[in-house]
Formats: sequence, structure tokens, C-alpha cells
Amino acid sequence: PRQFPTASLAYTGTLVWDAPPPEAGTNISIIPYALGAVAKDYANKTGPDYRQHIGGDAKISLTSSLNLDLTVNPDFSQVDVDQQVINLNRYELFFPEKRQFFLENGDLFNNFGYADVRPFFSRRIGLNAPIEFGTRITGKINKSWRVGLMDIQTGHSNVNDVAAQNFGVLTLQRRVFSRSNIGLIVINKQATESAHGTGQDYNRTAGLEYNLASSNNLWTGKLMGLKSFTPQVKNNDEVVAGHLQYLSKRWTVYLQHQYAGKNYNAEVGYIPRKGYQKISPLLLHSFFPKSGLILSHGIQLSSNYYFNEKFIRTDNESILSYIVTFRNKSVLSFNGINDYVKLLKPFDPTNTGAAALPIGFENRWNTIDVQFTSKPQSVMTYLLDASYGGYYDMGKRINGTAQIGYRFQPYVNISLNATYADIRLPAPYGHNTFWLVGPRVDVTFTNTLYFTTFVQYNQQIHNMNINTRLQWRYKPASDLFIVYGDNSETSPFAIKNRQLVLKWTYWWNI
Repeated sequence: PRQFPTASLAYTGTLVWDAPPPEAGTNISIIPYALGAVAKDYANKTGPDYRQHIGGDAKISLTSSLNLDLTVNPDFSQVDVDQQVINLNRYELFFPEKRQFFLENGDLFNNFGYADVRPFFSRRIGLNAPIEFGTRITGKINKSWRVGLMDIQTGHSNVNDVAAQNFGVLTLQRRVFSRSNIGLIVINKQATESAHGTGQDYNRTAGLEYNLASSNNLWTGKLMGLKSFTPQVKNNDEVVAGHLQYLSKRWTVYLQHQYAGKNYNAEVGYIPRKGYQKISPLLLHSFFPKSGLILSHGIQLSSNYYFNEKFIRTDNESILSYIVTFRNKSVLSFNGINDYVKLLKPFDPTNTGAAALPIGFENRWNTIDVQFTSKPQSVMTYLLDASYGGYYDMGKRINGTAQIGYRFQPYVNISLNATYADIRLPAPYGHNTFWLVGPRVDVTFTNTLYFTTFVQYNQQIHNMNINTRLQWRYKPASDLFIVYGDNSETSPFAIKNRQLVLKWTYWWNI
């Protein structure tokens, strides 16, 4: 059906073999690594600091669909850096997980909840304290059951006096009816030593959710309940959320509700705001011309309404859109946006350390936005977005975004991400402009030698970051990495820190 993406699992067929495939035998892989690095902190006039590490991973196939992963003293030096953003948000930003140990079968852990209510967020582990060892069991027990079990131990961090912690996660998923499932998650964060200023000895979260998916995919939905367990906290520490969507050829109807108690505390999760109720309706009507350049077009109305626990409105954003999808899969959208904000905390609308608007400050403004996304199958792809409208304190804001990519097949891929924000506010903020420019080049010299460099200039935080990686795959799944990174102050220009890493890995199948 035309309303669904190109690949919808609700409409897949059945693959029939002439004979049953042979049972998989025992599969064990050992992946050791050795690393040497040098770093210098120019801003604090320390270093150079030299470090050497050894460690490794093991992958063991318990069955054809159930895997055991082990890691000791893991290192993630070769992982891509985060793509930066101009931050004009009042709440914590979300950056996706990129470490390979957490990605395989990661949906068992990471898909629980919603984008803004995640009981488990793996980036809470190992970023402010080193991981000493960890284990994971993930996969399918049989046709109806999936399981995920994770236990990770972090060490003590002297930088922030962070105590050693143990992180345990259990998730179970049971298939019900044709395509729906019921999920359970239990998360335990336990201090294994004492340290000053690290908070409570433990933090726990438990949750249940039901994911609805009808056999024809017309109806989808979710119903979820979460509860956190923190010492000396007894009430208002739960989350209840759910949504229901109906998706026919011409109509999309969606309604979501969330409630998060003010004392809900998922320290290993991601929830940027607490003590609220949220209602999010969406209505889309689509038209499908029988011929011509346009595949579909339609009008969409969506909103996000936020209320406090007493159901007094604090925020809302309503968007009226007209969306045109062309037959070559390029998309053009026109959007009218209405925003209302009542501040619950002091907020600097430029996020530059200027004076903050007070609690209770109210403002409403409108924005016009136009976006075009090119056809994805071309060697040159691009996204262009421009918006103009109001902002806090009767201000004005202009935004522009360009994402451009070009493939010199099969050797070179070049991309450029650029964002511009122009903000005009009354005193003491005045006129502020922010540029964020990020060119990236990926080169495949041969089928065993790869090069990547990613530069990010962020005017808002006065920083330029360079991350460069050379990868030599000297045998299948075994690599030698050379990684260089630095950060520089841009006004005036001065290097803040630099690091050079040499890392060797070897994949050994037993």
C-alpha cells in the first residue's frame, strides 16, 4: 500500500527453502586490541600525557540467534564524533549512541519508551568514568521470546570524583498476536564504592510496555508504564505514556499522551523534562494523483501541548504543514508554526551565558518554514531549510540549514552541513549570529584502506573541532587505526587540546 514506507514488514512474504539450512555450529571470536596515545592540553598548560592500553572483546554464539558479548577495558577511540548543533534549547540535547558494543540488538534496550522518555540510554555509561568490563546476552530464545541482559562495571574517575558503578539491565520481549509484543525492562545502577558528591548509592527503574501492530499495519500504538526507585523518594516517581495511530491510504490520525512525575529519576535514562503532562495530536490527509510529477501531497496539522502536574498549560507548539512528495522521492514542505512558552526555569535565549529571562516569563510567536529534500538515489543529495519568525521577548529569528552530499563513486564521499541562526532581541541580548559549519570527507583508497576527516566550526561555543581517522584493514575484520583530534578556540584562534591515537585490533575466529 502506498501510505507505507518502501519496506513494511507487515507485507513481507514467506521464504521457503528446498531443504532446511544446516544448523550453525559454535562460533567464537576473540578481538584483542592494543593502543598508544599522546595528548596535550594547551588551555591548562598540561601534558603531554602518554597512555597505553590493552583490552579486547569476545563474541560467542550461544545459539544461531542468541549471542554473548564480553568486553574488558574497552576503547572507543575510532568511533565517529558527534555532529554538533546550534543549541537554543532549554533542555538537554540527545545524541545517538555510536559505540559498537552497545549497538548490536540495541533495539531491545534503546527502543523502550519514546524519543523524549527513554528509561535506558547507553551513553550514560562510560563517558564520565572508564568501563572496566562488561557482558551482554542478546537475541531470540525462540519464535516468541527475545531477551537482553547487560552488566557493565565502570571504574573510579578522579576528575569528578565519580564512584565506581555497576550497571545492570534486563529486558524481555514476548510476541503476542500477529505482530504485537509485550516488553519488560529493569535497570539497576549501583555504586560499588563511596565517593564525595556522587549522589545516592543506587538508582533503579522498572517498566512495562505493550506495542501494538495490527496484521495489516493500519493500527499501531504503545502503552507504557515506568517507575524509578531512589532512596528517600516515595511519590510522583512514575511515567505513564501511550499513543495510538491509524494509517490508511489517505488519512493518518495520531494521538499521544505522556505523564512524567516530578520525582521520576532515571539516572541511566534520558528524560529532558519532568513534572509534566503532554498531549500530541496529529492529523494528515493525503492525495495521490494518478499521473504527473507528484506522488502524493497533503495537509498536516500537529501539536505538542505541555501542562504541569495540575494541568496548567506551560508550552505548546502547533504546526500546519503542506507536504508534497514527488515521484523521484524528493520532498517539499511548507510549514506555519505557532509557539507559546511559559518559563519554568530561568533561561538565556541565546545560550551564551547572558542574563536569563525569569521564571514565569510568557511569550507567543509565529514562524514560517520551507524545506526541500532532494531525491536520495542521486549522486548529489541535499536538504535546504529556511525559516523566519518571532522569538523570545518579542524578538526575531532567522534560521537556515543546508546539508549537501556528493559521491565520486566508488572512492570519495563529500558532505557539508551548515546551519545559520540570526537572533535579534532587546537589551541585554542584542543582535547575535551563529554559524555552524561541518565539512566531511570519506575516501576509500582501496578495499582495505579508508580515510575520514570531519571538521566542525561552532561559532556559538567559539570552538573548531577536527577529527581525522585512517583505517587499514590488513585482514578481514582486523584493523589498524590512526586517529587525530584537536579542539581550538576561534576568537582569538588558539589550540585548546590535541590527541593522537594508534590502535591495533585483531579478529581471531576459534
